[in-house]
Amino acid sequence: MIPGARVVLLGRQGSGKGTQCTRLSRHFVAPHISTGDMLRAAVREGTELGRLAREIIDAGGLVGDDIMVGIVDERLQRDDAQIRGYILDGFPRTVFQAESLDRIAGDKPLHVAIDLDVPRAMVLDRLSRRRVCRDCGTNYQSTGSDPRPWLCDTCGGDVVQRDDDTPEAINRRLDLYESQTQPLIEFYGRTRRLERVDGVGTPDEVFARLTGTIEKRR
Repeated sequence: MIPGARVVLLGRQGSGKGTQCTRLSRHFVAPHISTGDMLRAAVREGTELGRLAREIIDAGGLVGDDIMVGIVDERLQRDDAQIRGYILDGFPRTVFQAESLDRIAGDKPLHVAIDLDVPRAMVLDRLSRRRVCRDCGTNYQSTGSDPRPWLCDTCGGDVVQRDDDTPEAINRRLDLYESQTQPLIEFYGRTRRLERVDGVGTPDEVFARLTGTIEKRR
């Protein structure tokens, strides 16, 4: 069996990060752990941190670093992460969270933090053309000659553009991501754990670059 891996994958929205995390998880037989999934699982399972998170969310607030670090800590103590490692998606988002991850990892340190590099103009185009089924969430790409009405192949629901997938909204999200992530990239660069991987190409080409980078660092 291929050895496991302990990886943080960074990348702009629309970079293909989610797809590649799923493929890397299967390849290295390591859990793909995303911030959203962890938060929803903790709330669903009713852990102490999950209950705190639910109270904050129900009150319309944002879950802070301390709770997110605690939820990640709980998840990484499970057997699959202890034995096989993890592909972390959406965590850490700040230097504080990255330093906390180092503490959590202890004697099983991170192998590599990868910045999946796709030009901003390309992800802006991808996200601007994204369409989603209102009912089941299946994603599509607009070609400019879309059917009217556009019905989902999976469930027959209406395929629409999300309100937050306009160019203006996407640019705001990208600006926020870059302002938050630059200190994190600098942190991993200073500690010599950062690798930049070209995210332009077919999914198979990008996957080959990612696996080669991880295997070199492991």
